[in-house]
Amino acid sequence: MKRRMCSVLLGTVLALALGVVSPTRAEPIKIAITKLLSYAPVPIAIERGYFAKQGLDAQMVYFDSAEPMVVALASGDVDFGVSGLGAAFYTLASQGRIQVIASASIERQGFYNLVLLGSNKAFDAGLTASTLPGHSLGMTQVGTSLQYSVGLIAEKNKFAMSTLTIRPLQSIPNVITALAGGQIDMAVLPATPALALLDRGTIKNLGWISDLAPGWMGAVAFTSTKAADERGEMVRRFLVAYRQGAHDYHAAFATADNKRQDGPDAPAMLELLSKFTSIPAPMIDRATPYLDSESRVVLDDLAHQIAWYKSQNLMKADLKPEQFVDKRYAKLMPAK
Repeated sequence: MKRRMCSVLLGTVLALALGVVSPTRAEPIKIAITKLLSYAPVPIAIERGYFAKQGLDAQMVYFDSAEPMVVALASGDVDFGVSGLGAAFYTLASQGRIQVIASASIERQGFYNLVLLGSNKAFDAGLTASTLPGHSLGMTQVGTSLQYSVGLIAEKNKFAMSTLTIRPLQSIPNVITALAGGQIDMAVLPATPALALLDRGTIKNLGWISDLAPGWMGAVAFTSTKAADERGEMVRRFLVAYRQGAHDYHAAFATADNKRQDGPDAPAMLELLSKFTSIPAPMIDRATPYLDSESRVVLDDLAHQIAWYKSQNLMKADLKPEQFVDKRYAKLMPAK
């Protein structure tokens, strides 16, 4: 009997040491997400049982774009979100309602995620990545990270965003349809939904954002301030699983020094992500974003993003990253 009790106690100690939680019934959580590779840690952690090991019954709730999922989290309809950053996100963050707890995708040279696309009509008329002024730019919503990526190109090439006509079209499928039909001249989109059209020549690749404007953090994982303050143990368990998913992704597609290279787990990872996105695995392998293996947050970049959105009159609030990046949970990228 004593031997059995010792075995049980030893097993409990080992489970705690490994960060494994096994409550009687898993705690349900809802995660707002879009079916994009930038948000891969969540489906990886679900598929490989990392959330379950943390005693969490994780359910993905799908959205077409970032802004409505931020609103859903702020209203309590979901517990976590993983999305691109934008003016709406920062405005809600300025109200003290959102806390960033991890990074998702980061635009890094050698990894292909966001792409600047042109319609055939505009391309045939001379549109290139160097001749953007005077053209129409399709967006899901005004003030998203997709618009910010073009803002970085504008800074680099020294032209004003006011020289572009912004067309908000509400969803990625709508943007793709308008681009293919020539109703807009260009758009920035995650590459994987557009690869089939690129292969058919229906639209044109004007350049990868990771080459045109590298080095910025395009997406984050976040929770509500209420959850961060009142459900800290649950948030920490979420992050254990989320970071395990990010680690697996990085190991599958990058070397230890962050160069793009498929690892031994790449075939299995590609199949998992194909199931998540409904995009064929070979296409995913052509357009894999960079994810930090520890999901670290880049504070300096967030400050630049806020300054840009304010300069474009897309947000008014005075805000610093330290106000909404929750250092109780987030790991930070060392400053350059």
